[in-house]
Amino acid sequence: MTSTTSPLPAQQPSFSRSSLRLNSSLARNRWNQFFTVVAAVFAVMAVLPLVLVLGYVLVKGGTLLSIRLLTELPPPPGLDGGGIGNAIIGTIVVTLVASLIAIPVGVGGGIYLAEYSRSGWFAQFVRFGTNVLSGVPSIICGVFIYGLIVSTRLFFGQSYSAMAGGVALSVLMLPTVIKTTDEALKLVPQELRWGAIGIGASRFVTITRITLPAAFTPIATGVVLGIARAAGETAPLIFTALFSPFWAEGLFNPIATMSVLIFNFAIMPYEAQIALAWAASFVLVVMILAANLFARWLARFARA
Repeated sequence: MTSTTSPLPAQQPSFSRSSLRLNSSLARNRWNQFFTVVAAVFAVMAVLPLVLVLGYVLVKGGTLLSIRLLTELPPPPGLDGGGIGNAIIGTIVVTLVASLIAIPVGVGGGIYLAEYSRSGWFAQFVRFGTNVLSGVPSIICGVFIYGLIVSTRLFFGQSYSAMAGGVALSVLMLPTVIKTTDEALKLVPQELRWGAIGIGASRFVTITRITLPAAFTPIATGVVLGIARAAGETAPLIFTALFSPFWAEGLFNPIATMSVLIFNFAIMPYEAQIALAWAASFVLVVMILAANLFARWLARFARA
C-alpha cells in the first residue's frame, strides 16, 4: 500500500512592508531629495528669463496691437499714431533674401560633408570653420559685409540695401543650416544607401531620391531655427540695410526692419516712439516664437 503525500505549498519569504517605503532618515535619501530640489530650482531659473521677457513685452507692447499698427508707416518723431508696417515687410524681405542664399549653400555644404567626404581633411576643416563661424559675433559679420558690399557699392552702385542686409544675415544662418544638414543625413540608415546602390542607382540619385527625402524634416527644422535667429538680428542690419521710414523701394535701397526700428525708436526721447518700440518688440517676439514652435512641430512630426 502506497501512501501519497501532497506537496507542501511553497513558503513565501517573509519581509516587512516598511522596507519598500522611502526611509527619509537615511543619509543617501536626504542627499537625493536635496539634489532633486536643487535641480528643480535650476530648471525654473533656466525658464524664468523667457517667461519674464514674454510677460514684460506683452504688458508693455501687447496692448498697442491693432490693425493700424501692422499696416501703417511710423510717424515722424514726436507725433502719435502710425505703425510698423514697413518694418514688418522689410524684415520678411531681408529674411527671405538671406534664406535664398543660405539654404542652398548650407544644404549643399551639409550634403558634401555627410555624403562625399565624411572624414577627409577638407571636411574636418569645413566642420571646424563652421563651428568657429557659429560663434562669431553678429556685428563682425555686419562689418565684414559693410566693407565687402556697402562701402564698395558692389550692387549697381548702391550702398545700403536690403540685398546687403540679406547677405549679412545669410552668413549668420549658414552654420546652423550646414550642421543641421550634416547631422540629419548621418542619421539616415546606411542600409538605404546600400540598397539604392545595389539596384544600380548612382550616388546623385541616391542622395536626391533616398537620403534627402528621409532627412527632410530635421533639415527643415534647422532651417526654420536659422531663419528665426536671423530675423531678430540688429547689428548686421545697421551696417548693411540701414533704415527707411518709408515703404520698401526695392532690394537695392535702404529698408526698414523690425530690429533696427526697435533700436532707433527705443533711444528717442519721445513717448510715442518708445511705445512703438515696445509694440514692435512684441510683434517680433511673437514671430520668432511662432517660428520656434513650428520647428518643434516639425521635429515632433519626424518622430511620429
